[in-house]
Amino acid sequence: MFWYNPRPQSVRWLSLLLFGSMFGLAVLYMQETVVSPVVVTAEELAVESALPSLGAPDLPDMVYNYANLNLPPYFERRRIRDADNEPNNNRVTNEGATLGRVLFYDVRLSGNDTVACASCHIQEFSFADPARFSVGFEGGLTGRNSPNLVNARYYENGRFFWDERSATLEHQVLQPIQDGVEMGLDLETLVAKLEATDYYPQLFAHAFGDETISSERISLALAQFVRSMVSYQSRYDEGLATNFANFTPSERRGMEIFEGNGRCDNCHQTEIQIADRPRNIGLDGVTTDPGVGGVTGEAEDEGRFKVPSLRNVELTAPYMHDGRLMSLEEVVGFYNAGVQPHPNLDPILQRQDGSPRRLNLSAQEQADLVAFLKTFTDESFVTDPKFSNPFVVDYRLYLPGVYR
Repeated sequence: MFWYNPRPQSVRWLSLLLFGSMFGLAVLYMQETVVSPVVVTAEELAVESALPSLGAPDLPDMVYNYANLNLPPYFERRRIRDADNEPNNNRVTNEGATLGRVLFYDVRLSGNDTVACASCHIQEFSFADPARFSVGFEGGLTGRNSPNLVNARYYENGRFFWDERSATLEHQVLQPIQDGVEMGLDLETLVAKLEATDYYPQLFAHAFGDETISSERISLALAQFVRSMVSYQSRYDEGLATNFANFTPSERRGMEIFEGNGRCDNCHQTEIQIADRPRNIGLDGVTTDPGVGGVTGEAEDEGRFKVPSLRNVELTAPYMHDGRLMSLEEVVGFYNAGVQPHPNLDPILQRQDGSPRRLNLSAQEQADLVAFLKTFTDESFVTDPKFSNPFVVDYRLYLPGVYR
């Protein structure tokens, strides 16, 4: 369908010409001026994509496809279908996810217009944060690492946050907005801010049938956008279709460890490496963060945390709920020799006598396992424009991704 664009193509070109004229970047001027390019790293581009912008979103004339993905056949298998937490009353639609995308990147959702959801969940890092703890709207730090959002819809109990304190994604997406460290904005003020814009009413009308803006609709749209973040185009996916003919010998050996004596797939299950429940993996012998136990009040839940999908795990460092492990090599090293005997250690990580079960792999085997984990990287997902910042319109002269 055709899409309302707050900045139609003609206006965008006119803005570009006017901007260029104002700052001496018209064609005649450029012919007489030498512009020295400066190399931009991928990390700098990721940060720039989350910089504050109070302009209007630059949306395509034709709405992106979020609702009808061409998923591989294995997504129809029962274990993956059963893990899908998309509710009947909030199915992903192209219009709803488009609104969610705009909200996700809009700094208006913070108390001082400085941070957005995307400030802590960055596309290039599979919507994780490369910092151990994320920086909030007034410079404070979050108490835990910001997890990646890829394949968030595939978690059967539907709970969110590391400690699973939100029963649904629809509930979760509103919590960081109201948090005193993260975004610091009450929902009543948020609704008023969005109502004062000239484009949100039409975006809400496209998504929900009328221009009413409410906190409930904000949560529905944000949840749709997050659930649309499905990864299915990695080298591992290619291998599933070709009996892994595309794998190197090292990657094949790593897969044998993952699915064999490493028993990694006991927690990271199915073809999309998802979990079925929170677990205590023995990060500490004595509880330092109660995790799920801090929510339920149950002693047996102490130190248990939600287990994320391993898709794009190469891109989502640092790892664990507190970001203590900085690389995949450190993660494998932990499971190889560092699992601690916590009273609630998950049975999968216990020997028959109750002691921690460690992998005890050789250096080569550890390297092979890391090589296999990297086959889950989906470059198309982290570069897909439908998940990108709609507010970024860069008028500087540069070759995209190389110069500025």
